[in-house]
Amino acid sequence: MSIELTMLALSVALLFVLVLIQASAGTQAQGLLKMANARDDLGPPSVWQARTKRCVDNHREGLILFAPLVLIAAQLDISNTMTVWGAQLFFYSRIAHAVVYLAGLPYVRPLFWAIGIVGTIMIFLAVFRIGA
Repeated sequence: MSIELTMLALSVALLFVLVLIQASAGTQAQGLLKMANARDDLGPPSVWQARTKRCVDNHREGLILFAPLVLIAAQLDISNTMTVWGAQLFFYSRIAHAVVYLAGLPYVRPLFWAIGIVGTIMIFLAVFRIGA
């Protein structure tokens, strides 16, 4: 498996871990019975529960941009320094982003988000053979 596809698979694994954290936060804040039902009568989320949801949503949005580009590059048999670095930047920045987001640290979170976007743009440029 290429490095780019490995980074994609690991990014999906990260999403899975974040969803489990979110589910745990929901259960902790709302209770197991409410979370196991239709969730029509949930109370307002706790700060932690809301933060985990935003973190999951943010990672999912990043994957929506990243995943198709990696798959297109793989289909077109494009793997070069730009795609490898782009995929690695995306994945490792997303780990840092999630840790910083869940820890509630201000100011640095957007930096890690931007690094992930740069990685995604690098793959986009490689797919369209711009700057290569």
